[in-house]
Amino acid sequence: MNNNDVRENLVSGNIVKTMLSLSIPAILGMIIIGLYNFMDAMFVGRMVGPDAMTAVKVSYPFTLMNNGIATLIGMGSASVLSRAIGKKDQETIDKIMGNLIALVLILSAVVMAVGLIFTKPLLTLCGAKGNILIEANRYLKVVFLGSIFVNFAQSSNMIMRGEGKLKQAMLIMGSGAIFNIILDPILIIAFGKENGILGAAVATVTAQVFQAIWALIYFTKQSDKVKIHRIGVIGSITGPVLNVGISAMLMQVMTMVQQTVMYHTVEHWGGSAWQTILGAALSLQSFAFIPLWGISQGYQPAIGTNYGAKEFGRVRSFNRVFMIAATILAAVFYIPIMAAPNTMLSMFITDSAIAVKGAPMLRVLFAPYITYGVLILMITFFQAIGKGGNAAILTVLRQVLLFLPLVMLLPHVFARSVEGVFYAQLITDVIILLFGMILMINSFRNFRGDEKTLSTQQEQKSLHKTNDPVIEPT
Repeated sequence: MNNNDVRENLVSGNIVKTMLSLSIPAILGMIIIGLYNFMDAMFVGRMVGPDAMTAVKVSYPFTLMNNGIATLIGMGSASVLSRAIGKKDQETIDKIMGNLIALVLILSAVVMAVGLIFTKPLLTLCGAKGNILIEANRYLKVVFLGSIFVNFAQSSNMIMRGEGKLKQAMLIMGSGAIFNIILDPILIIAFGKENGILGAAVATVTAQVFQAIWALIYFTKQSDKVKIHRIGVIGSITGPVLNVGISAMLMQVMTMVQQTVMYHTVEHWGGSAWQTILGAALSLQSFAFIPLWGISQGYQPAIGTNYGAKEFGRVRSFNRVFMIAATILAAVFYIPIMAAPNTMLSMFITDSAIAVKGAPMLRVLFAPYITYGVLILMITFFQAIGKGGNAAILTVLRQVLLFLPLVMLLPHVFARSVEGVFYAQLITDVIILLFGMILMINSFRNFRGDEKTLSTQQEQKSLHKTNDPVIEPT
């Protein structure tokens, strides 16, 4: 299907069928992508030991430095692309990839340098000590060395999703994730138990190199409309990209801050056993988030393209259908985790006593998860229509301005202080959901004014055509 066919399907196709065609490949692709850190932690935990698993999980917040750069560039560029497709603005479309590559090269070099120089100080912020700190330092340095490949692979994949090529995006990212899963046990064994964590890190970076090469081939030879032209930072594109992308990046970076504080706080109040519990719980939460991210990837081009085409009625219809689907999808993960938290934690924790201790707090952490589909789509909605400020407000409130005071305060309130860390997330999410709904309702009210303006303009054009003088042939 070429870009014109994709556009016509988005602005005039059946709402439910289009939602499914966009969401299913995106969800499958994102689930497979989510297996990266999930499988690293599981293989390392089982094949190397609990300290190594904890090291991978403590490292995870700082891998979000790369994810943040990829999201900044990729989501911002995808939003600009979707609206350009809706407007049929080929000039803007032709500038997207060259600008993206230039930004990836510059920002990845910065992240790689900072990451390699400050790896240990960053990890100590999570409360990593002793053998966990040593193992995490080794793992994270390898990940930072692959920054350019990681960021290009992920950001270019977001461009494919932005143009509506969800199946192609799924194929590339999914193949890379499967490659990583195959390489993990092979390289862990090849490096030996003492260096097994390095094997997991090399497997992850190798898979990202594979994806980056495939994406480069796609945009040079296979894509029918989005091609790589002149590589360089283009001011007219970079501004709108950063406007939207910063809000998306903040979600990644603030997650890094949030999880760093959580790891440090649980270690302070509960010791290393609670770090292990939190690491396993966040692994489950991160994996359960993945399909919701997937449905948001299908949602973004549907909203962005119709907004660009001024099809506001379809924006409302797509929003309603996607919100229902996201809630149903959340329930698929919510029910088993809430029903059997001990079993879920035991996937990562071999010590049954630690798993039993952590089960009640896993339920607390997951209590608001049933609403996360709606929450993620609200943030994606503002990114898709180019209102990055609203998305940024929701993100910063959720992960810093509300969460951090609560995570510092609540341990002093609870009888078992460490439980306050888990309740801080629950209370934060309830508040953010209500605030986000208010912002979204206001945006839809503004659409009514845009529709009236558009209707008036169309009536005036029609009137001008009616009043045009007819010149009779002599």
